[in-house]
Amino acid sequence: AAAAMVVWKWLGKRQIQKKMEVARGSRDEGVKKIAKAVQQFREQVSSVQTDAILSLPLLELTGKLQEGSLSPKTVLYTYLEKALEVTQQTNCLRHFIPECEEQLQEIQRQREKGLLYGIPVSIKDHIGHKGHLLTCGLVQCLDTPVQEDSVLVKVLKKQGAIPFAMTNVPQSLYNYDCGNPIFGQTLNPFNHQKSPGGSSGGEGALIAGGVPILGIGSDTGGSIRLPSSFCGLCGLKPTAERLRWVLGVCHTLLLNVDVCSHPTPVPCALGPMARDVDSLALCMKALLCQEMFQLDPTVPPLPFDEKVYSSSAPLRVGYYDTDGYFLLPPCMRRAVSEVRGALQAAGHELVPFSPPRIHYVMTELFLKTLFADGGRAWLDVFTGGIVYPGLKPQVNCCKIPRLGKKLLALILKPLQLLLLLKLKNIATISTCRSVKEMWDHHHQIEVYRTEFIARWRELQLDVVLCPVLGPAFTTGYPGKLLTAISSTMLYNVLNFPAGVVPVSTVTEADEEELKLYRGFCDDPWDRTLKQAVAGAVGLPVAVQCVALPWREELCLRLMKEVETLSREK
Repeated sequence: AAAAMVVWKWLGKRQIQKKMEVARGSRDEGVKKIAKAVQQFREQVSSVQTDAILSLPLLELTGKLQEGSLSPKTVLYTYLEKALEVTQQTNCLRHFIPECEEQLQEIQRQREKGLLYGIPVSIKDHIGHKGHLLTCGLVQCLDTPVQEDSVLVKVLKKQGAIPFAMTNVPQSLYNYDCGNPIFGQTLNPFNHQKSPGGSSGGEGALIAGGVPILGIGSDTGGSIRLPSSFCGLCGLKPTAERLRWVLGVCHTLLLNVDVCSHPTPVPCALGPMARDVDSLALCMKALLCQEMFQLDPTVPPLPFDEKVYSSSAPLRVGYYDTDGYFLLPPCMRRAVSEVRGALQAAGHELVPFSPPRIHYVMTELFLKTLFADGGRAWLDVFTGGIVYPGLKPQVNCCKIPRLGKKLLALILKPLQLLLLLKLKNIATISTCRSVKEMWDHHHQIEVYRTEFIARWRELQLDVVLCPVLGPAFTTGYPGKLLTAISSTMLYNVLNFPAGVVPVSTVTEADEEELKLYRGFCDDPWDRTLKQAVAGAVGLPVAVQCVALPWREELCLRLMKEVETLSREK
């Protein structure tokens, strides 16, 4: 019996390995086909000014494509060639989309040129494209390709965009690193010892590496904003219901685990990532069109408000440089201080603002939503599969029996409050043990949103300027510091639009000041954060901009102002 059990386990592991090898082989074959197609194009057209095309901002590139001074074919193959180079260095692509050549032919037959005519676009692994897998880095998702394009992909194509690649993600999407056992670890293009962030880390690495000019990610706790911060990009997490997509196979499999796949009090949002704020605005303008509203009637028919985005009226800006939960590194707080001064000098009114009860939000609202069942549904997706090393701390916490978690909570109780709250992560968080508790939990989130909006309105704020986690962590550290994402997580709980803008880089002075960093408690978590961000001189430093729900245009307006002032400096 023992021998039979050993053989059975070995056969199971062998089957898993075979599935992963097939998936990797399929990806490698796709890379070879694209490389061959690029080579053939180069032989036919040898005079392409690659650097000139790649350096064009999105608005200029769309202009040249619309007027015909650049052809979509030339642009597509230029970006494909660059993508081959970047993914070889960073492992950011999960798969090329060979149907991009068919879409190239399709847009040239369209009577009207869409707002994104001829623009190559990359999409995150779990955004459905017909004929391709939604893997989420899980072996269970390697069997059935999607039968239909998601709504988002349909709208992109209608607007003339050419989806050409799907990017890598962390396993199950529940990590802000970017690696999985099937397709491996994605690296930060600026420093290969550092992570690109997650879970839209493949998007971050690809765009920061110079291609594409526009990508689509998703965000449940910072999954657009953290890669944007780590990779020096602009990224927008809209109000969750403003952009939607049709569910795919992997979303159905993940069920309660992937909060992108069903209604939840902390919803997942789709959003754009790009090199500048104008690109984000153009993408939102293109997506918020009649095609989107007709394909998905649950999306409110609110077109992009260009007047708000283009306004030059002074703003009343709330600001803070720490949320009181996890003290961020000195360079991130310096960035907020410098931007605050620049905005004030530019004629905007700056008002101190303090977000209420972040400890309560982090432990009782956010984590309790994601792990209401103690993580049991999440653990199910790893059954019969391999857990990526970066996820093992969370998985091992979830495996602790309920009685063990209660005992752990009792042991931690005598410790000082902040340490207790930091430790109250997946291992010790209370669960919703009944339907009534679940409804009460949803109600508590609504009560908090009302409280937050009341404080915002009391100060008569237009927008808020605040920090974002960064600079880029050393690979492997995000899995050890789940609770460090409080700066981004807050605006998922609130469902406010929030965006990230790079404003500076880490200096030698920042690195010296980091040596004195003690956090709030000088505890193991503060020391781990210090180790995670060390050695980051020259890496991007960003700030976060926030607006009230459905005011994406106002959020982008502040982001544009911050970007302009930072570039002038």
